[in-house]
Amino acid sequence: MNKKRHSFLSTQFITATISTTLVLVLLGIIVLFVMTAQNLSTFVKENIKISVLINDEMNEAAIKQMESTLKLAPYAKSVEYISKEQALQEEIAAQGVDPTEFIGMNPYTASFEININADHANPDSVSKAVKQLKGDSNVVDVIYSKDLIKSVNDNIRKVSIILLIIAALFTYISFALINNTVRLTIFSKRFIINTMKLVGASWSFIRRPFLVNGFTLGIVSAILADAAILSGLYWLHNFEPTIHAVIGFKDIVVVSAAVFLFGIIITFFCTFFSINKYLKMNSRELYYI
Repeated sequence: MNKKRHSFLSTQFITATISTTLVLVLLGIIVLFVMTAQNLSTFVKENIKISVLINDEMNEAAIKQMESTLKLAPYAKSVEYISKEQALQEEIAAQGVDPTEFIGMNPYTASFEININADHANPDSVSKAVKQLKGDSNVVDVIYSKDLIKSVNDNIRKVSIILLIIAALFTYISFALINNTVRLTIFSKRFIINTMKLVGASWSFIRRPFLVNGFTLGIVSAILADAAILSGLYWLHNFEPTIHAVIGFKDIVVVSAAVFLFGIIITFFCTFFSINKYLKMNSRELYYI
């Protein structure tokens, strides 16, 4: 009899663990998506470029001085100097045609390519930076896509709102699913709980094994969920190595920690409130739930 009961409890625990693990994996993926969206937003913004065309008469010292000044600008994430010759070679490589053969001269202008800092990648900040750059007598022209910057900011704002709504919804669903799993586990033992009450056991004494079981369920499920998420990220990194630009080590640590904490906290408190529900019921009420 004891062996059958032990087997039943083991099967029940395994079932609850699998259900909780799947929910925690879902929750972890949602947290990862929210964090990835922020990183992707930064990545996209910092790949918006401003091309600063400079005067051909500038000497090397003036170019170095200008480069140092641009690198110190708050709106600049990175600055790259492109000489006339480099610009020509890049165009030949891209088009397969040398324009100097037709016009007898290099038509390109030396320039600085500025990658915008994510915090300044908005129309107002960029317009202010462009106005400042055009005030330099050595600057021939400043080229950037105003529409692209506006479009990127608008789309990122919309996506962020949608992701936050989805994250809130799935967090609620995850909590509800785990809560139901825990409640079903305790529901099957409601008569045992009532019997313990009748023989004089205190509420804290009755709660203890259930809370330990809930705590254990949370830890085991969280570890399995983290293992599943990390395995998926490892496969994703092997499939697309550049993914590290969007999903960094810090993000992985935060997601793993969030899943672990959610697993323990949700299962523990769901167990606590569920056991209290049955502790408050009398013998007759147990037959009508």
